[in-house]
Amino acid sequence: MSDYTIPDGADIGHVHLKVADLERAIGFYHGVLGFAVMARFGDQAAFLSAGGYHHHLGLNTWESRGGAPPPRRATGLYHTAIRYPDRRSLARALRRVLEAGIALEGAADHLVSHSVYLRDPDGNGVELTIDRPRESWPRTPEGGVAMGTEPLDLEALLAEAGD
Repeated sequence: MSDYTIPDGADIGHVHLKVADLERAIGFYHGVLGFAVMARFGDQAAFLSAGGYHHHLGLNTWESRGGAPPPRRATGLYHTAIRYPDRRSLARALRRVLEAGIALEGAADHLVSHSVYLRDPDGNGVELTIDRPRESWPRTPEGGVAMGTEPLDLEALLAEAGD
């Protein structure tokens, strides 16, 4: 193709999800995960944020009201990763998820990050994660990032949640 490389500093600004039930989706992303509702368009769409940004998550029912979750063996979004600033924040989010009765699908130490996996009410994958400091990331002999999947001690993580 070409030698083009996306510029340093580029990032993913937001994720916009089609949901079957807007109130149920807001209940999860706002009520459980704690995103603030920044704007709402009746029962059709809502825009949620962490830290006052205009929106990190868009939720809408424009083409999906009452729809079924996407099938597992189909193309589409695998998961949305929500990155927390530190282990205590991740531990608190995990505690809220468990207190809400939401089942976990997995947890992993990826050597560069710690992650917990679950599904939102519409069946979309959600990863709650923290990055390890970049200087601690393991490297391949060629200089790339050496990621992996090791067990994550959830009890030790939850112990960091505090009150």
